[in-house]
Amino acid sequence: MKGRLLTLLFKRYLNNKMDAPIKNSWDLRQEIIRLKEVEKVQGEAIAERFSSPAAIFSTVYSLFPKSSNTGENKSNIFNQDFVSILSRFLIPLTLNKTIFRNSGFLIKTLVGLVSQKASGYVNEESVVGIFDKVKALFTKRRTQAKEHYPYSM
Repeated sequence: MKGRLLTLLFKRYLNNKMDAPIKNSWDLRQEIIRLKEVEKVQGEAIAERFSSPAAIFSTVYSLFPKSSNTGENKSNIFNQDFVSILSRFLIPLTLNKTIFRNSGFLIKTLVGLVSQKASGYVNEESVVGIFDKVKALFTKRRTQAKEHYPYSM
C-alpha cells in the first residue's frame, strides 16, 4: 500500500515539474535536488518491490501475461483437453526427430520451448475445425462430380 502511494505521489510530482524549463543556476540547483528526491523515492519503491521472496516471486509472476479466457486458465495442464496435452509432447518430439535431427542441444531446447508455446493454440476445437474444412473440400468435390456425371456410381 505504501509503495503504491509513493508511486502515485511520484508520478504527480513528475508531471508538475517536468515542464519547468531551467533558466538560471538556481533553477538548475532546484532540479538537481528534485532529481535526488526522485531517485530516493524510486529506490524506496524498488527496495519495497524486492523486500521478500514472496515480493520477488510476485514481481516475476507479474511479467507474464494473464490468460484472457473466460474463467478458464488454458495454461494450466490440468484444465486442457486431450488434444492440447497430446500436442504439448508430440509437436516438440516430432520437430526434433524430423526437421532438427542433426541440430545441437541449444537448438533442440529452443525448438522445444517455442513449440510448447505454440501448442497452447492447438486444442480440440481447432483440430475439429481444420478437419471439418478438409472434409468440406472433399465433400464439395464429390457433389460436383455427381452433378457432372449423375448416372455414374
